[in-house]
Amino acid sequence: MSGTGSIVEVGAPSARSRALAVLRVRSRALALGLLPAALAVVLLSARMTGRLAADPWPLVTLVVCVVAVAVLLVGGVFAAVVLRAGPALTPTVPLAESAAPDLYRLVRDLADRMDVPAPSAIALTPDCDSWLEDRTHAAHRRGGITGGRESEPGAAPVLVIGSPFLWWMRVAELRAVLAPVVAGTGPSAHPDIADARGFVRGLDAAADVGSRPGLGWIGRPARLLLRLCQEDAAEMERGVAAAASDRAQGVDYGLRIVAQEQVGLAYAGWDRLLTRVALPAWRMGRWPAHLDAGVVSALTELSRRDRLADGFTSRLGERPACDLLERPGVIDEAASLLAARLFHGGPAEAGPDWSPVDWAAYPEEVVDRKWRAEAARLHAALDALAVPAGPGPTLDRVLGHLTDAAGEGAAAEALAGRLSGDLARQERSGGAAVARGVDAVPLFPLQPPRSGRDLLADHVTALVCAAAVDSADAAPGLDWLDGPVLLVGGERRADLAPRVLSLVEDGDPEPLRDWLAELGVRPEKPVRLV
Repeated sequence: MSGTGSIVEVGAPSARSRALAVLRVRSRALALGLLPAALAVVLLSARMTGRLAADPWPLVTLVVCVVAVAVLLVGGVFAAVVLRAGPALTPTVPLAESAAPDLYRLVRDLADRMDVPAPSAIALTPDCDSWLEDRTHAAHRRGGITGGRESEPGAAPVLVIGSPFLWWMRVAELRAVLAPVVAGTGPSAHPDIADARGFVRGLDAAADVGSRPGLGWIGRPARLLLRLCQEDAAEMERGVAAAASDRAQGVDYGLRIVAQEQVGLAYAGWDRLLTRVALPAWRMGRWPAHLDAGVVSALTELSRRDRLADGFTSRLGERPACDLLERPGVIDEAASLLAARLFHGGPAEAGPDWSPVDWAAYPEEVVDRKWRAEAARLHAALDALAVPAGPGPTLDRVLGHLTDAAGEGAAAEALAGRLSGDLARQERSGGAAVARGVDAVPLFPLQPPRSGRDLLADHVTALVCAAAVDSADAAPGLDWLDGPVLLVGGERRADLAPRVLSLVEDGDPEPLRDWLAELGVRPEKPVRLV
Protein backbone atom coordinates (compact mmCIF):
# COMPACT_ATOMS: atom_id res chain seq x y z
CA MET A 1 0.00 0.00 0.00
CA SER A 2 1.08 3.51 -0.63
CA GLY A 3 0.81 4.42 3.04
CA THR A 4 3.16 1.73 4.27
CA GLY A 5 6.32 3.75 3.85
CA SER A 6 4.93 7.21 4.44
CA ILE A 7 3.50 6.32 7.83
CA VAL A 8 7.05 5.69 9.02
CA GLU A 9 8.87 8.48 7.19
CA VAL A 10 6.35 11.24 7.81
CA GLY A 11 4.76 10.20 11.10
CA ALA A 12 7.94 9.08 12.91
CA PRO A 13 11.22 9.68 11.09
CA SER A 14 13.25 7.98 13.82
CA ALA A 15 11.39 4.65 13.71
CA ARG A 16 13.18 3.34 10.62
CA SER A 17 16.58 4.68 11.74
CA ARG A 18 16.16 2.93 15.09
CA ALA A 19 15.19 -0.26 13.28
CA LEU A 20 18.37 -0.01 11.22
CA ALA A 21 20.36 0.45 14.44
CA VAL A 22 18.88 -2.79 15.77
CA LEU A 23 19.77 -4.55 12.53
CA ARG A 24 23.33 -3.22 12.79
CA VAL A 25 23.65 -5.06 16.12
CA ARG A 26 22.63 -8.22 14.28
CA SER A 27 25.14 -7.55 11.49
CA ARG A 28 27.98 -6.93 13.95
CA ALA A 29 27.15 -10.09 15.87
CA LEU A 30 27.22 -12.03 12.60
CA ALA A 31 30.52 -10.43 11.62
CA LEU A 32 32.03 -11.27 14.99
CA GLY A 33 30.93 -14.88 14.62
CA LEU A 34 32.55 -15.11 11.17
CA LEU A 35 35.80 -13.43 12.20
CA PRO A 36 37.61 -16.63 13.34
CA ALA A 37 36.59 -18.36 10.10
CA ALA A 38 37.91 -15.44 8.06
CA LEU A 39 41.21 -15.51 9.96
CA ALA A 40 41.44 -19.27 9.42
CA VAL A 41 40.96 -18.81 5.67
CA VAL A 42 43.74 -16.20 5.57
CA LEU A 43 46.13 -18.45 7.50
CA LEU A 44 45.35 -21.49 5.36
CA SER A 45 45.84 -19.47 2.19
CA ALA A 46 49.18 -18.19 3.47
CA ARG A 47 50.24 -21.70 4.40
CA MET A 48 49.31 -23.08 1.00
CA THR A 49 51.39 -20.42 -0.73
CA GLY A 50 54.36 -21.22 1.52
CA ARG A 51 54.52 -17.87 3.24
CA LEU A 52 53.91 -19.20 6.79
CA ALA A 53 55.74 -22.50 6.63
CA ALA A 54 58.03 -22.03 9.61
CA ASP A 55 57.14 -22.63 13.26
CA PRO A 56 54.95 -21.70 15.08
CA TRP A 57 52.52 -21.05 12.16
CA PRO A 58 51.44 -24.66 11.59
CA LEU A 59 50.30 -24.91 15.23
CA VAL A 60 48.74 -21.43 15.17
CA THR A 61 46.84 -22.29 11.99
CA LEU A 62 45.55 -25.54 13.53
CA VAL A 63 44.37 -23.79 16.68
CA VAL A 64 42.65 -21.02 14.73
CA CYS A 65 40.90 -23.55 12.49
CA VAL A 66 39.63 -25.52 15.50
CA VAL A 67 38.38 -22.33 17.14
CA ALA A 68 36.75 -21.23 13.87
CA VAL A 69 34.90 -24.54 13.49
CA ALA A 70 33.74 -24.42 17.12
CA VAL A 71 32.55 -20.82 16.79
CA LEU A 72 30.72 -21.62 13.55
CA LEU A 73 28.99 -24.60 15.14
CA VAL A 74 27.97 -22.68 18.27
CA GLY A 75 26.99 -19.64 16.24
CA GLY A 76 24.94 -21.76 13.85
CA VAL A 77 23.02 -23.39 16.69
CA PHE A 78 22.49 -20.00 18.34
CA ALA A 79 21.27 -18.47 15.07
CA ALA A 80 18.89 -21.39 14.55
CA VAL A 81 17.46 -20.90 18.03
CA VAL A 82 16.99 -17.17 17.41
CA LEU A 83 15.31 -17.80 14.05
CA ARG A 84 13.04 -20.64 15.14
CA ALA A 85 12.27 -19.96 18.81
CA GLY A 86 9.23 -17.75 18.60
CA PRO A 87 8.03 -16.12 21.82
CA ALA A 88 5.02 -17.65 23.51
CA LEU A 89 1.75 -16.63 21.91
CA THR A 90 -0.70 -14.70 24.03
CA PRO A 91 -3.63 -17.01 24.87
CA THR A 92 -6.66 -15.62 23.05
CA VAL A 93 -10.06 -16.65 21.75
CA PRO A 94 -9.79 -16.90 17.94
CA LEU A 95 -12.58 -15.12 16.13
CA ALA A 96 -13.22 -16.40 12.62
CA GLU A 97 -14.69 -14.03 10.07
CA SER A 98 -17.82 -16.18 9.86
CA ALA A 99 -18.37 -15.59 13.59
CA ALA A 100 -18.07 -11.80 13.32
CA PRO A 101 -18.48 -10.57 9.72
CA ASP A 102 -19.62 -7.10 10.82
CA LEU A 103 -16.60 -6.69 13.09
CA TYR A 104 -14.23 -7.73 10.32
CA ARG A 105 -15.96 -5.27 8.00
CA LEU A 106 -15.55 -2.47 10.54
CA VAL A 107 -11.83 -3.21 10.92
CA ARG A 108 -11.27 -3.37 7.16
CA ASP A 109 -13.07 -0.08 6.70
CA LEU A 110 -10.76 1.46 9.29
CA ALA A 111 -7.69 0.07 7.52
CA ASP A 112 -8.88 1.32 4.13
CA ARG A 113 -9.62 4.77 5.50
CA MET A 114 -6.13 5.04 6.99
CA ASP A 115 -4.46 3.41 3.95
CA VAL A 116 -2.80 0.63 5.93
CA PRO A 117 -2.95 -3.18 5.55
CA ALA A 118 -5.89 -4.84 7.27
CA PRO A 119 -5.05 -7.23 10.13
CA SER A 120 -4.83 -10.85 9.01
CA ALA A 121 -7.26 -12.01 11.70
CA ILE A 122 -9.05 -10.94 14.87
CA ALA A 123 -8.84 -12.57 18.31
CA LEU A 124 -10.26 -11.68 21.72
CA THR A 125 -8.49 -11.41 25.06
CA PRO A 126 -10.29 -11.47 28.42
CA ASP A 127 -8.74 -8.20 29.50
CA CYS A 128 -9.20 -4.47 28.94
CA ASP A 129 -6.56 -3.92 26.29
CA SER A 130 -6.11 -4.15 22.52
CA TRP A 131 -2.96 -4.64 20.48
CA LEU A 132 -1.44 -6.09 17.31
CA GLU A 133 0.39 -9.41 17.58
CA ASP A 134 2.73 -10.80 14.93
CA ARG A 135 2.16 -14.55 14.67
CA THR A 136 4.23 -15.34 11.61
CA HIS A 137 6.72 -17.22 13.80
CA ALA A 138 3.97 -19.75 14.65
CA ALA A 139 4.71 -21.62 11.40
CA HIS A 140 8.35 -22.13 12.46
CA ARG A 141 7.36 -23.33 15.91
CA ARG A 142 4.99 -25.92 14.38
CA GLY A 143 7.58 -27.30 11.99
CA GLY A 144 6.13 -25.54 8.95
CA ILE A 145 2.48 -26.33 9.65
CA THR A 146 0.67 -23.02 9.66
CA GLY A 147 -2.21 -22.23 11.96
CA GLY A 148 -3.98 -20.04 9.40
CA ARG A 149 -3.15 -17.15 7.13
CA GLU A 150 -2.03 -15.07 10.13
CA SER A 151 1.02 -17.36 10.53
CA GLU A 152 2.07 -17.28 6.87
CA PRO A 153 5.36 -15.46 6.13
CA GLY A 154 4.75 -11.77 5.53
CA ALA A 155 1.21 -11.86 6.92
CA ALA A 156 -0.19 -8.80 8.64
CA PRO A 157 -0.40 -9.00 12.44
CA VAL A 158 -3.46 -10.24 14.31
CA LEU A 159 -5.72 -7.65 15.96
CA VAL A 160 -6.35 -8.67 19.58
CA ILE A 161 -9.35 -6.92 21.16
CA GLY A 162 -10.29 -6.88 24.84
CA SER A 163 -13.58 -8.77 25.12
CA PRO A 164 -15.05 -6.44 27.82
CA PHE A 165 -14.84 -3.62 25.27
CA LEU A 166 -17.23 -5.43 22.95
CA TRP A 167 -19.93 -5.69 25.60
CA TRP A 168 -19.54 -2.33 27.31
CA MET A 169 -18.64 -0.06 24.40
CA ARG A 170 -20.95 1.12 21.70
CA VAL A 171 -20.03 0.41 18.05
CA ALA A 172 -18.86 3.97 17.38
CA GLU A 173 -16.76 3.99 20.57
CA LEU A 174 -15.08 0.70 19.67
CA ARG A 175 -14.27 2.01 16.21
CA ALA A 176 -12.65 5.11 17.69
CA VAL A 177 -10.58 3.08 20.18
CA LEU A 178 -9.39 0.59 17.55
CA ALA A 179 -8.33 3.21 14.99
CA PRO A 180 -4.80 3.88 16.38
CA VAL A 181 -4.30 0.14 16.98
CA VAL A 182 -5.23 -0.81 13.41
CA ALA A 183 -3.04 2.04 12.12
CA GLY A 184 -0.06 0.13 13.53
CA THR A 185 -0.28 -2.43 10.71
CA GLY A 186 1.40 0.15 8.44
CA PRO A 187 4.74 0.25 10.28
CA SER A 188 4.46 -3.51 10.87
CA ALA A 189 4.59 -4.02 7.11
CA HIS A 190 7.80 -2.00 6.68
CA PRO A 191 10.63 -4.49 5.92
CA ASP A 192 13.25 -2.91 8.19
CA ILE A 193 10.88 -2.61 11.16
CA ALA A 194 9.55 -6.13 10.60
CA ASP A 195 13.10 -7.53 10.50
CA ALA A 196 14.14 -5.61 13.61
CA ARG A 197 11.08 -6.79 15.52
CA GLY A 198 11.67 -10.37 14.43
CA PHE A 199 15.30 -10.19 15.58
CA VAL A 200 14.34 -8.81 19.01
CA ARG A 201 11.57 -11.38 19.43
CA GLY A 202 13.99 -14.15 18.52
CA LEU A 203 16.55 -12.91 21.05
CA ASP A 204 13.89 -12.71 23.73
CA ALA A 205 12.79 -16.28 23.01
CA ALA A 206 16.42 -17.45 22.96
CA ALA A 207 17.04 -15.81 26.32
CA ASP A 208 14.05 -17.73 27.67
CA VAL A 209 15.42 -20.98 26.22
CA GLY A 210 18.79 -20.17 27.77
CA SER A 211 17.25 -19.98 31.24
CA ARG A 212 16.74 -23.75 31.21
CA PRO A 213 19.30 -26.03 32.87
CA GLY A 214 22.33 -26.71 30.68
CA LEU A 215 21.47 -24.08 28.07
CA GLY A 216 23.10 -21.05 29.65
CA TRP A 217 25.50 -20.75 26.70
CA ILE A 218 22.47 -19.74 24.60
CA GLY A 219 20.98 -17.37 27.15
CA ARG A 220 24.11 -15.33 27.89
CA PRO A 221 24.79 -14.06 24.34
CA ALA A 222 21.06 -13.55 23.78
CA ARG A 223 20.79 -11.33 26.85
CA LEU A 224 23.94 -9.45 25.83
CA LEU A 225 22.53 -8.71 22.37
CA LEU A 226 19.21 -7.69 23.91
CA ARG A 227 20.99 -5.16 26.11
CA LEU A 228 22.90 -3.78 23.11
CA CYS A 229 19.74 -3.15 21.09
CA GLN A 230 17.29 -2.49 23.95
CA GLU A 231 17.33 1.30 23.73
CA ASP A 232 17.02 1.39 19.95
CA ALA A 233 14.19 -1.19 19.99
CA ALA A 234 12.28 0.81 22.61
CA GLU A 235 12.71 4.03 20.64
CA MET A 236 11.62 2.24 17.47
CA GLU A 237 8.38 1.12 19.15
CA ARG A 238 7.76 4.64 20.43
CA GLY A 239 8.21 5.96 16.93
CA VAL A 240 5.87 3.33 15.52
CA ALA A 241 3.23 4.19 18.13
CA ALA A 242 3.58 7.88 17.37
CA ALA A 243 3.23 7.19 13.65
CA ALA A 244 0.13 5.08 14.18
CA SER A 245 -1.42 7.70 16.43
CA ASP A 246 -0.69 10.39 13.88
CA ARG A 247 -2.24 8.32 11.07
CA ALA A 248 -5.39 7.75 13.16
CA GLN A 249 -5.88 11.45 13.98
CA GLY A 250 -8.45 11.92 11.25
CA VAL A 251 -10.61 8.97 12.29
CA ASP A 252 -13.24 9.77 14.94
CA TYR A 253 -10.75 11.85 16.95
CA GLY A 254 -13.39 13.70 18.97
CA LEU A 255 -15.24 10.50 19.83
CA ARG A 256 -11.97 8.81 20.83
CA ILE A 257 -11.56 11.14 23.80
CA VAL A 258 -14.97 10.09 25.10
CA ALA A 259 -14.29 6.45 24.27
CA GLN A 260 -11.08 6.49 26.32
CA GLU A 261 -13.17 7.36 29.36
CA GLN A 262 -15.11 4.18 28.72
CA VAL A 263 -11.84 2.24 28.55
CA GLY A 264 -10.92 3.39 32.06
CA LEU A 265 -14.39 2.65 33.36
CA ALA A 266 -14.43 -0.79 31.78
CA TYR A 267 -11.07 -1.60 33.36
CA ALA A 268 -12.30 -0.64 36.83
CA GLY A 269 -15.47 -2.70 36.50
CA TRP A 270 -13.65 -5.67 34.98
CA ASP A 271 -11.10 -5.73 37.80
CA ARG A 272 -13.79 -5.75 40.49
CA LEU A 273 -15.82 -8.37 38.65
CA LEU A 274 -12.82 -10.70 38.45
CA THR A 275 -11.51 -10.25 41.99
CA ARG A 276 -14.80 -10.06 43.89
CA VAL A 277 -17.24 -12.06 41.78
CA ALA A 278 -15.37 -14.52 39.59
CA LEU A 279 -12.57 -15.43 42.01
CA PRO A 280 -14.85 -16.89 44.73
CA ALA A 281 -16.45 -19.11 42.09
CA TRP A 282 -13.13 -20.19 40.60
CA ARG A 283 -11.81 -21.17 44.02
CA MET A 284 -14.63 -23.69 44.42
CA GLY A 285 -14.41 -25.19 40.94
CA ARG A 286 -17.06 -23.11 39.16
CA TRP A 287 -16.52 -20.49 36.46
CA PRO A 288 -19.08 -17.81 35.61
CA ALA A 289 -19.95 -18.45 31.98
CA HIS A 290 -20.77 -14.88 30.95
CA LEU A 291 -18.23 -12.52 32.48
CA ASP A 292 -18.48 -9.99 29.66
CA ALA A 293 -22.22 -9.67 30.12
CA GLY A 294 -21.54 -9.34 33.84
CA VAL A 295 -19.23 -6.37 33.33
CA VAL A 296 -22.17 -4.49 31.78
CA SER A 297 -24.23 -5.15 34.90
CA ALA A 298 -21.31 -4.17 37.14
CA LEU A 299 -20.69 -0.89 35.31
CA THR A 300 -24.39 -0.10 35.15
CA GLU A 301 -24.53 -0.59 38.93
CA LEU A 302 -21.47 1.62 39.32
CA SER A 303 -23.20 4.28 37.25
CA ARG A 304 -26.25 4.03 39.49
CA ARG A 305 -24.21 4.44 42.69
CA ASP A 306 -21.76 7.08 41.50
CA ARG A 307 -23.33 10.44 40.79
CA LEU A 308 -20.34 11.34 38.63
CA ALA A 309 -21.29 8.50 36.29
CA ASP A 310 -24.94 9.45 35.79
CA GLY A 311 -24.40 10.20 32.11
CA PHE A 312 -23.00 6.78 31.29
CA THR A 313 -26.32 4.95 31.41
CA SER A 314 -27.86 7.10 28.65
CA ARG A 315 -25.42 5.64 26.11
CA LEU A 316 -26.72 2.12 26.78
CA GLY A 317 -29.53 2.81 24.35
CA GLU A 318 -27.02 2.87 21.48
CA ARG A 319 -25.96 -0.28 19.64
CA PRO A 320 -23.46 -2.31 21.70
CA ALA A 321 -20.34 -3.54 19.96
CA CYS A 322 -21.19 -7.18 20.82
CA ASP A 323 -23.92 -6.89 18.16
CA LEU A 324 -21.06 -7.19 15.67
CA LEU A 325 -20.77 -10.87 16.71
CA GLU A 326 -23.00 -13.58 15.29
CA ARG A 327 -23.29 -15.53 18.58
CA PRO A 328 -22.24 -13.26 21.46
CA GLY A 329 -23.16 -15.79 24.16
CA VAL A 330 -20.87 -18.46 22.74
CA ILE A 331 -17.96 -16.02 22.42
CA ASP A 332 -18.56 -14.72 25.95
CA GLU A 333 -18.46 -18.25 27.33
CA ALA A 334 -15.15 -18.99 25.56
CA ALA A 335 -13.63 -15.73 26.80
CA SER A 336 -14.88 -16.45 30.34
CA LEU A 337 -13.23 -19.88 30.36
CA LEU A 338 -9.98 -18.36 29.11
CA ALA A 339 -10.15 -15.71 31.84
CA ALA A 340 -10.37 -18.49 34.42
CA ARG A 341 -7.29 -20.17 32.93
CA LEU A 342 -5.26 -16.96 32.81
CA PHE A 343 -6.15 -15.49 36.19
CA HIS A 344 -6.77 -18.60 38.29
CA GLY A 345 -5.25 -21.59 36.53
CA GLY A 346 -8.30 -23.60 35.60
CA PRO A 347 -8.42 -26.39 33.01
CA ALA A 348 -8.97 -25.60 29.35
CA GLU A 349 -12.31 -27.41 29.29
CA ALA A 350 -15.25 -27.94 31.61
CA GLY A 351 -15.35 -31.10 33.70
CA PRO A 352 -16.90 -32.64 36.85
CA ASP A 353 -14.87 -30.40 39.18
CA TRP A 354 -14.76 -27.43 36.82
CA SER A 355 -18.24 -26.50 35.60
CA PRO A 356 -19.84 -23.28 34.31
CA VAL A 357 -22.44 -21.36 36.27
CA ASP A 358 -24.99 -18.83 35.02
CA TRP A 359 -25.56 -15.55 36.82
CA ALA A 360 -29.09 -16.51 37.86
CA ALA A 361 -27.76 -19.59 39.67
CA TYR A 362 -24.71 -17.84 41.17
CA PRO A 363 -26.21 -17.04 44.62
CA GLU A 364 -27.39 -20.59 45.26
CA GLU A 365 -24.65 -22.57 43.53
CA VAL A 366 -21.65 -20.41 44.43
CA VAL A 367 -22.40 -18.09 47.35
CA ASP A 368 -24.33 -20.56 49.51
CA ARG A 369 -21.97 -23.44 48.72
CA LYS A 370 -18.95 -21.23 49.39
CA TRP A 371 -20.28 -20.27 52.83
CA ARG A 372 -21.04 -23.86 53.80
CA ALA A 373 -17.75 -25.22 52.49
CA GLU A 374 -15.81 -22.63 54.50
CA ALA A 375 -17.96 -23.28 57.57
CA ALA A 376 -17.16 -26.98 57.24
CA ARG A 377 -13.43 -26.21 56.93
CA LEU A 378 -13.60 -24.00 60.03
CA HIS A 379 -15.20 -26.74 62.12
CA ALA A 380 -12.74 -29.33 60.79
CA ALA A 381 -9.91 -27.07 61.98
CA LEU A 382 -11.56 -26.83 65.41
CA ASP A 383 -11.82 -30.62 65.50
CA ALA A 384 -8.10 -30.88 64.72
CA LEU A 385 -7.37 -28.52 67.61
CA ALA A 386 -9.52 -30.67 69.93
CA VAL A 387 -12.01 -27.88 70.61
CA PRO A 388 -15.17 -29.27 72.30
CA ALA A 389 -17.78 -29.91 69.62
CA GLY A 390 -20.99 -29.53 71.62
CA PRO A 391 -24.23 -30.47 69.86
CA GLY A 392 -22.76 -30.03 66.37
CA PRO A 393 -21.31 -27.43 63.98
CA THR A 394 -22.74 -24.40 65.77
CA LEU A 395 -21.80 -20.75 65.75
CA ASP A 396 -21.64 -20.84 69.55
CA ARG A 397 -18.68 -23.21 69.33
CA VAL A 398 -16.65 -20.65 67.34
CA LEU A 399 -17.74 -17.71 69.47
CA GLY A 400 -16.74 -19.48 72.65
CA HIS A 401 -13.37 -20.68 71.33
CA LEU A 402 -12.26 -17.30 69.96
CA THR A 403 -13.35 -15.54 73.14
CA ASP A 404 -11.51 -18.03 75.37
CA ALA A 405 -8.43 -18.02 73.12
CA ALA A 406 -8.21 -14.23 73.34
CA GLY A 407 -8.42 -14.45 77.14
CA GLU A 408 -5.55 -16.91 77.15
CA GLY A 409 -3.40 -14.66 74.89
CA ALA A 410 -3.63 -16.84 71.81
CA ALA A 411 -5.10 -13.88 69.33
CA ALA A 412 -6.64 -16.84 67.37
CA GLU A 413 -3.24 -17.65 65.83
CA ALA A 414 -3.52 -21.44 66.18
CA LEU A 415 -6.87 -21.59 64.40
CA ALA A 416 -5.72 -19.19 61.67
CA GLY A 417 -2.57 -21.23 61.12
CA ARG A 418 -4.57 -24.45 60.93
CA LEU A 419 -6.92 -22.96 58.32
CA SER A 420 -3.99 -21.72 56.23
CA GLY A 421 -2.37 -25.17 56.27
CA ASP A 422 -5.60 -26.99 55.45
CA LEU A 423 -6.37 -24.67 52.55
CA ALA A 424 -2.83 -24.94 51.16
CA ARG A 425 -2.98 -28.74 51.29
CA GLN A 426 -6.36 -28.74 49.57
CA GLU A 427 -5.11 -26.50 46.78
CA ARG A 428 -1.98 -28.60 46.29
CA SER A 429 -3.98 -31.80 45.99
CA GLY A 430 -6.46 -30.28 43.56
CA GLY A 431 -9.42 -30.35 45.94
CA ALA A 432 -12.66 -29.02 44.55
CA ALA A 433 -10.92 -26.31 42.60
CA VAL A 434 -9.02 -26.76 39.38
CA ALA A 435 -5.64 -28.43 39.70
CA ARG A 436 -6.48 -31.30 37.33
CA GLY A 437 -6.14 -29.07 34.27
CA VAL A 438 -3.09 -28.27 32.22
CA ASP A 439 -2.99 -24.75 33.64
CA ALA A 440 -2.83 -25.49 37.34
CA VAL A 441 -0.85 -22.27 37.91
CA PRO A 442 -2.36 -18.94 36.81
CA LEU A 443 -0.39 -16.88 34.30
CA PHE A 444 -1.58 -13.63 35.87
CA PRO A 445 -2.61 -14.17 39.53
CA LEU A 446 -5.28 -11.75 40.68
CA GLN A 447 -4.43 -11.61 44.37
CA PRO A 448 -1.46 -12.39 46.62
CA PRO A 449 -1.86 -15.20 49.17
CA ARG A 450 -4.21 -14.27 52.00
CA SER A 451 -2.94 -13.98 55.57
CA GLY A 452 -4.09 -16.39 58.26
CA ARG A 453 -6.13 -13.67 59.99
CA ASP A 454 -7.88 -12.78 56.74
CA LEU A 455 -8.70 -16.43 56.15
CA LEU A 456 -10.08 -16.78 59.67
CA ALA A 457 -12.27 -13.70 59.28
CA ASP A 458 -13.55 -15.01 55.93
CA HIS A 459 -14.44 -18.38 57.44
CA VAL A 460 -16.17 -16.91 60.47
CA THR A 461 -18.16 -14.62 58.17
CA ALA A 462 -19.14 -17.60 56.05
CA LEU A 463 -20.35 -19.50 59.13
CA VAL A 464 -22.38 -16.51 60.31
CA CYS A 465 -24.01 -16.13 56.88
CA ALA A 466 -24.82 -19.83 56.67
CA ALA A 467 -26.39 -19.67 60.15
CA ALA A 468 -28.40 -16.61 59.11
CA VAL A 469 -29.74 -18.46 56.06
CA ASP A 470 -30.67 -21.49 58.17
CA SER A 471 -32.36 -19.75 61.09
CA ALA A 472 -33.40 -16.26 59.96
CA ASP A 473 -35.01 -14.47 57.02
CA ALA A 474 -31.77 -14.35 55.07
CA ALA A 475 -30.59 -15.52 51.65
CA PRO A 476 -27.35 -15.58 49.62
CA GLY A 477 -27.04 -12.80 47.07
CA LEU A 478 -24.74 -11.33 44.42
CA ASP A 479 -23.54 -7.74 44.30
CA TRP A 480 -22.03 -6.95 40.91
CA LEU A 481 -19.27 -4.84 42.43
CA ASP A 482 -18.65 -6.57 45.76
CA GLY A 483 -19.41 -10.23 45.05
CA PRO A 484 -21.16 -12.57 47.53
CA VAL A 485 -23.44 -10.73 49.97
CA LEU A 486 -26.02 -11.60 52.61
CA LEU A 487 -29.57 -10.48 51.91
CA VAL A 488 -32.00 -10.02 54.80
CA GLY A 489 -35.56 -9.30 53.80
CA GLY A 490 -34.30 -8.74 50.27
CA GLU A 491 -31.87 -5.99 51.41
CA ARG A 492 -28.10 -6.29 51.59
CA ARG A 493 -26.55 -6.29 55.08
CA ALA A 494 -23.13 -4.60 54.88
CA ASP A 495 -22.60 -4.22 58.66
CA LEU A 496 -21.32 -7.71 59.44
CA ALA A 497 -17.58 -7.29 58.69
CA PRO A 498 -16.65 -4.96 61.60
CA ARG A 499 -18.40 -7.22 64.08
CA VAL A 500 -16.51 -10.27 62.85
CA LEU A 501 -13.24 -8.35 63.10
CA SER A 502 -14.03 -7.47 66.72
CA LEU A 503 -14.31 -11.17 67.46
CA VAL A 504 -11.28 -12.32 65.46
CA GLU A 505 -8.87 -9.53 66.38
CA ASP A 506 -10.02 -8.57 69.88
CA GLY A 507 -11.84 -11.67 71.10
CA ASP A 508 -14.93 -9.51 71.75
CA PRO A 509 -18.11 -11.44 70.77
CA GLU A 510 -20.66 -8.88 72.00
CA PRO A 511 -21.01 -6.77 68.79
CA LEU A 512 -21.58 -9.96 66.79
CA ARG A 513 -24.01 -11.42 69.37
CA ASP A 514 -26.04 -8.20 69.27
CA TRP A 515 -26.14 -8.39 65.48
CA LEU A 516 -27.27 -12.03 65.59
CA ALA A 517 -29.99 -11.22 68.12
CA GLU A 518 -31.25 -8.37 65.94
CA LEU A 519 -31.67 -10.71 62.98
CA GLY A 520 -33.05 -13.59 65.01
CA VAL A 521 -30.13 -15.90 64.28
CA ARG A 522 -29.79 -18.74 66.80
CA PRO A 523 -26.04 -19.38 67.38
CA GLU A 524 -26.74 -22.57 69.33
CA LYS A 525 -28.47 -24.23 66.38
CA PRO A 526 -26.28 -26.55 64.20
CA VAL A 527 -25.52 -25.18 60.74
CA ARG A 528 -26.07 -27.25 57.61
CA LEU A 529 -22.71 -27.97 55.99
CA VAL A 530 -21.82 -29.24 52.52
